[in-house]
Amino acid sequence: MSTDRALPSTVKHLIVGAGFAGLCAAIKLQEDGETDFLVVEKGSDVGGTWRDNTYPGAACDVPSQLYSFSFAPNPDWTSSYSPQPEIQAYIRTVAERSGVLDRFVFDTAMQDADWDEATQRWTVRTSAATGERHTVTSTTLVVGAGGLSEPRLPDIAGIDDFRGHTFHSARWDHSVDLAGKRVAVIGTGASAIQIVPELQKVAAHVDVYQRTAPYVVPRNDRTYTRVERALFKRVPALQRLYRTGLYWGKELLVPGFTVDPKLALPAKKLALANLAKAVKDPELRERLTPTFEIGCKRILISNAYYPAIASDNVVLVTDPIARITADGVVTADGVERPVDVLVVATGFFTTELPIAEHIRGRRGASLADTWRDAGMAAYKGTTVHGFPNLFMIVGPNTGLGHSSMVFIIESQVEYIRDAVRTMGLHRYDAVEPTATAQREWNDRLQRRMSRTVWNTGGCSSWYLDAHGKNTVLWPRTTVAFRQALSEFDVAAYDVSAPATTPTATPTEGIPA
Repeated sequence: MSTDRALPSTVKHLIVGAGFAGLCAAIKLQEDGETDFLVVEKGSDVGGTWRDNTYPGAACDVPSQLYSFSFAPNPDWTSSYSPQPEIQAYIRTVAERSGVLDRFVFDTAMQDADWDEATQRWTVRTSAATGERHTVTSTTLVVGAGGLSEPRLPDIAGIDDFRGHTFHSARWDHSVDLAGKRVAVIGTGASAIQIVPELQKVAAHVDVYQRTAPYVVPRNDRTYTRVERALFKRVPALQRLYRTGLYWGKELLVPGFTVDPKLALPAKKLALANLAKAVKDPELRERLTPTFEIGCKRILISNAYYPAIASDNVVLVTDPIARITADGVVTADGVERPVDVLVVATGFFTTELPIAEHIRGRRGASLADTWRDAGMAAYKGTTVHGFPNLFMIVGPNTGLGHSSMVFIIESQVEYIRDAVRTMGLHRYDAVEPTATAQREWNDRLQRRMSRTVWNTGGCSSWYLDAHGKNTVLWPRTTVAFRQALSEFDVAAYDVSAPATTPTATPTEGIPA
């Protein structure tokens, strides 16, 4: 997808990213009559994560009916868990039908964004794939870059010396023929457990390097019948009812994460039964058995992963990797295993968002500098003290361990819409959460977080930053999140005008 248009020098709203978040923001702003916006996207199409992750077996682990916009239901999902091509096609279809694509510019990355105190605007520099650079000023800056956009490569000695093919799961090289090859997969997370079964089918041999064993529950996937799809299309209320049932079923899982891990015992038993059924070798089964509480790390879903690991051409390696040579991988026990292709499935930069290095606020410090000493923090996961008129979608502590991030995105976009309405109604040039409001919000959030399985479950996960703080997940129900962001609470903000403004009041949404 491409748009051949000149970038304007000034817009009211600049949106970064054309995944679920950026697209939702564009559609909803347009609904409010806020048509003076521009979306810049570094990729060549909409889709974000679902455009980039094209590895074999890529699919969503949230039910299709939940992993879609509430305002754009899709009656044509072919199965209860959608494969990547269907999700990408859905996002593209929604974008085309919404009438916003004329204000999207692709193959154009945001290089830097600086708040100009004198003009009360953002100055944003972009760089196109063609090498062309452009500067745009905007009243608001809406960042929808996402937390799963920048692949994290492992820091392993010798990886640059490897002579075979190397690629991250999110940057899959489809030109590499894997048939008959010896393949090494580093990682056993959500992407890896989808990749390994596909590699097992075609590769001569697959080594899977596991640091910690995940919990894997069965994937209760099924194909929708033609009758079901026809009913969803002709009776939209039926599809909404189906979605509502799935939603509340997911919400029932929250207490097992946030109140008492014992409440998640049925899920733990289900995962261990899934393992016992698929892996008969007791020694292998023991190495695949997690040693932490379920939910401490992301719970994975698959019917194919354990059978693939137990197959004759796959070896699970649990010894740490010492180094990588030109032709293989050496583990701490001194064994070198020959490799033709190295697949890196080691996740993303989730607690140190790369885009934060490029956004500078009121005092000239970047978001990354602001967060360096104490970790990521925002007010309601959306706005940041010291960064006026900056709105983040999927910001700090907005991630989920149980349900659909599309629900979170829609909740944040509603908050942003109300902020924009408030600014227009009162003619505010700028809004910025007070230091007190942001501190109280995050103090309450982290107190709540300290009791969750993510902090007490005995694991090391990508939810935790270098300070041991969980700055990724939301520690309550999605109902509570939506309620907390149901309206723009201007009393918690410093505003540039008028002279008399509401005084800040204690924040709500996260009880102590």
